[in-house]
Amino acid sequence: MTGSEAARIAAGYAFAGPSLELGALLWEGRCLPDAPIRVPLPMLNRHGLVAGATGTGKTKTLQLIAEQLSAHGVPVFLADIKGDLSGIAAPGETGDRVRERSGEVGQDWAARGFPAEFYALGGAGSGIPLRATVTGFGPVLLSKVLQLNRTQEQSLGLIFHYADTKGLELVDLKDLRAVAGFLVSDAGKGELKGIGGLSSATAGVILRSLTAFEQQGGAGFFGEPELDTAEFLRTAPDGRGLVSVLELPSVQDRPQLFSTFLMWLLADLFHDLPEAGDLDKPKLVFFFDEAHLLFHGASKGFLDAVTQTVRLIRSKGVGVFFVTQTPKDVPGDVLAQLGNRVQHALRAFTPDDAKALTATVRTFPKSPYDLEEVLTGLGTGEAVVTVLSEDGAPTPVAATRLRAPVSRMGPIDAAELDRAVTSSPLYGRYAEAVDRESAYERLTAAEQRAGAGKAEGEAVGRSGEPAARTSRRERSDEEEPEPGQEQRDSLVEQVVGSGIFRSLARSIGTQVGREITRSLFGTARRRR
Repeated sequence: MTGSEAARIAAGYAFAGPSLELGALLWEGRCLPDAPIRVPLPMLNRHGLVAGATGTGKTKTLQLIAEQLSAHGVPVFLADIKGDLSGIAAPGETGDRVRERSGEVGQDWAARGFPAEFYALGGAGSGIPLRATVTGFGPVLLSKVLQLNRTQEQSLGLIFHYADTKGLELVDLKDLRAVAGFLVSDAGKGELKGIGGLSSATAGVILRSLTAFEQQGGAGFFGEPELDTAEFLRTAPDGRGLVSVLELPSVQDRPQLFSTFLMWLLADLFHDLPEAGDLDKPKLVFFFDEAHLLFHGASKGFLDAVTQTVRLIRSKGVGVFFVTQTPKDVPGDVLAQLGNRVQHALRAFTPDDAKALTATVRTFPKSPYDLEEVLTGLGTGEAVVTVLSEDGAPTPVAATRLRAPVSRMGPIDAAELDRAVTSSPLYGRYAEAVDRESAYERLTAAEQRAGAGKAEGEAVGRSGEPAARTSRRERSDEEEPEPGQEQRDSLVEQVVGSGIFRSLARSIGTQVGREITRSLFGTARRRR
């Protein structure tokens, strides 16, 4: 590579407007501090990819970008898989490595912490509990968590459809279990007959999957109060963007769960945010860590929904960065939406590694670099970068030595984290689970009334004098019963038949006061 080529690359990152500083250009083994590599702030809602082998510095890159977004007043959402991103709330610590790195890249390093909120899925771990209602989560995402096949997913969709149309809110897993059980009972099995029905065998698979999920501790992730994802869009009193950190170490052994929950959060934001067009800066940047877990084993319908959400959410002011090991972990249709790329080092120890390396190189624009050689030779905290310029065109590919984060590069201690969580104004709002009356309680009450009605009917039959018939005899002679009144007045018919459940559902629907509408993922909109 000639000096003029290095100058051309550097010129591609000389932006006039506000931008985030990523690092300095690497050229022929030397770091050029006078050739900064940046990404324009308005382009952060054009999405991105941070990729690289384990231990190459991806987490520090997330931290670096998140810090600067916060400083520019942009809220950030981070999924903390390993538990080492909580340090963003505390000032960093200087040392020889930090001084060396900041000197190499021309960084004026000064320790600084950033405003942060910490969340935990269902309260599993240290954080404000993040819960979703089953109704809000929807059948498509829940099917992925339960690892159902396509047929089972469709049947689960019928259960949700019935609950939606009858106004039966599925707050937690016992609500879903109650509705599924009712729909295969003698009283309820005819309810779905006109739209395909629900087989006992399929319902059994779904119920067994729910049981296994609950035994793994999954029940706590569903319930109320359901998190309002608008909490992620807040700024601190000093104008900096709030960094929302989802602490996941306690559930890192359940990747299907947390990756699908991240998608629910993104889908919920997609629903609720209005169209915004091109903004001077994003409303939120969402980092989707361990992204390959989301796509592994996903159905075509699920992948199509992810693709469409990523494509459309940009116009609502939200940027999404997927974080994974290689670009091939991300489906091509999704990868095509990611305008900003930070590719850390890749390894080529096996034939599969070599194929992944070659495939990664093909995803970059033409470059004067020998990218296969560069990508296998990058050190920790170095990456190959290409972003979208201010006019939306890709910048030249640039090997880059990245800046050091100014917040703590490691977790804050447990006591600090607990203080941060319990002192949050959100803690009192979300800490305690609420188990209000919902589908389970109402269907259980209806079943109890059915049992009482059946017992009363049997007693009436033995006495030979039905109370309901006595009541009709006491009517005035002028009052004629309506057609069919005799049948409708049968106590057993009123209580045991599915009509009681239709009546119940109508009353519930009135109380809910809304029609549930579902998204691409089957997630439900809720009132704010």
